[in-house]
Amino acid sequence: MTDRLKIGITCYPTLGGSGVVATELGKLLAEKGHEVHFITHSIPFRLGKFDKNIFYHEVEVSDYYVFRYPPYDLSLASKLAQVAKREQLDLLHVHYAIPHAVCALLAKQMVGEHLKVVTTLHGTDITVLGHDESLSDLIRYAINKSDAVTAVSEDLIAETRETLFIDRPMDLTYNFVDKRVYYPRDASSLKKEIAKPDEKILIHISNFRPVKRVLDVIDIFERVQRKVPAKLLFVGEGPDLNKAICRVRELGLSDRVLFWGKQDDVAQVISLADVMLLPSEKESFGLVALEAMACGVPTVGSHAGGIPELVTDGETGYLAPIGDTEQMAAGVLRLLTDEALYRSFTEACLYRARNTFCNDLITYQYEQIYYRVLGRAAPELELDLNNLCMG
Repeated sequence: MTDRLKIGITCYPTLGGSGVVATELGKLLAEKGHEVHFITHSIPFRLGKFDKNIFYHEVEVSDYYVFRYPPYDLSLASKLAQVAKREQLDLLHVHYAIPHAVCALLAKQMVGEHLKVVTTLHGTDITVLGHDESLSDLIRYAINKSDAVTAVSEDLIAETRETLFIDRPMDLTYNFVDKRVYYPRDASSLKKEIAKPDEKILIHISNFRPVKRVLDVIDIFERVQRKVPAKLLFVGEGPDLNKAICRVRELGLSDRVLFWGKQDDVAQVISLADVMLLPSEKESFGLVALEAMACGVPTVGSHAGGIPELVTDGETGYLAPIGDTEQMAAGVLRLLTDEALYRSFTEACLYRARNTFCNDLITYQYEQIYYRVLGRAAPELELDLNNLCMG
């Protein structure tokens, strides 16, 4: 590493795919020799053991009595500026426009123009908050004033432009998986504990928000299990979990549906499954479908948001219109009843995950953005991009 960067990363540390991606990116950058500083209110849950190039700075919120609500945004901006000055950071890479990008821009004003801000849009800051008139001007400001803006799908870029009337350049940088972590695991012993030899396993992993349409997941499964012996595995927690439990009971499927809550070793859990179900009505990318793809598990889901950019219909999975559970169930049955077809989908999943969405490639793309905003020539990276991710 001839041109080591000092990078500050701010994300939501305890939930969501954005925090996962931000943390994994920081770890990969540290492996490459960059100095990475996580600046968040708690240690990111995916951080694990600290690398020699990884540092953590906790954002502490003042409880001064004149504040009606704890001023997290101001505390974050102040901490970003303090760390940037003390550690002589080159740039801040913040995930989500608000509050993180706004706080980073305020920190930049305190520190100086030499500190650059890279903002990554993950979805809800545009698809939900961007439609809130009380916040849209602030989000637009954060995007337009950032030194670079990245987004996790073409669909999200298009929605950002349409919703907020943004015409500045934005970099497409897909989410990624670390091929050393996400690969087909041997889960045969665990599978024997939860399913009979002739039973297939369908899986759904989410935060159980309404946009995930978990009742559609159950409807798809109910149609499938009529014709193929199967179990359904729910992983995660959220507001619609109780609705899912009630629907399962109403349909008399309690002996066929398992609720496992949150799980740490996602790759091991996914490797249990034959098909991932993702019938969301909004999905800026669909990280869980990529994690499944990397484990050789096809996804059946909806034509929503960035999912079609990730799941190649008829090759790595099947997609149907939002709410069309009959067509989705038909796609699942097609996969579960044709071994040769399923094998071809599995091979296509592994190839696509290890190439298009490989950690080496996406990390390289982010590095190029960093050097560009800093006005520095990117060092020669010893990467064969044609064979980058097949190892």
